[in-house]
Amino acid sequence: MQKPLILVTNDDGITAPGIRHLVEFMNEIGEVIVVAPNSPQSGKGHAITINQTLTFEEISLEGPQKDYSLSGTPVDCVKFALDKILPRKPDLVVSGINHGANSSINVIYSGTMSAAVEAGVEGLQAIGFSLLDFSWDADFSQAKEYIQNIVKKVLENPLPKGIVLNVNIPKLLKDEIKGVKVCRQAKAKWEENFDERINPHGKKYYWLTGYFNNMDSGEDADETALANGYISIVPVKFDLTAHEELENLRKMME
Repeated sequence: MQKPLILVTNDDGITAPGIRHLVEFMNEIGEVIVVAPNSPQSGKGHAITINQTLTFEEISLEGPQKDYSLSGTPVDCVKFALDKILPRKPDLVVSGINHGANSSINVIYSGTMSAAVEAGVEGLQAIGFSLLDFSWDADFSQAKEYIQNIVKKVLENPLPKGIVLNVNIPKLLKDEIKGVKVCRQAKAKWEENFDERINPHGKKYYWLTGYFNNMDSGEDADETALANGYISIVPVKFDLTAHEELENLRKMME
């Protein structure tokens, strides 16, 4: 039987430890092609490159997979892979493993998840993986079995078109992870301010600072699951329509 074709991408860059671990995990499941940014693209959301040209190159990295670096965003990587690199439509697109959380409101800022969502736009199966550890030396191996199990289940039981999975993994040892919970996105937001500073030339500049404000203690929320030692899985779709308000709005506009 033909092995499933798996496209791997991320937003931390093609040489980031997170994606190299994900590639290693996927090599045990299918035929892997990597198309990822040639530099960090965190926080780019669903941005695409329209005012600059793109370049790509095949690079040699450890493993049987093919690796291509692209001078663009994570969404660019998915679009470019589908149009110029992949021999056929992939059976699965996996994005990550991100260095840091993409739970709750972070999903809309995340380049990692935007790559997965872009795959969903194209009707493809897709999963974004994130580890709640921003360290470059984070231990991604602890979640290997969970990641592979989730991937296999999606390959065996395809999701409805347009639905992708946002998977967040707590910063715990393998034996400390309590399991997996399917959740909803927690109601939370960043409380931000711009710290004003002065450079050596006397000009003002600003540095974004703030803290994450979780306003949701619901048992079915992803932040709750993560805080309690579970891997959270949230189904995500790109349709942002507030369907529950359509009828009320129609009446208001009569």
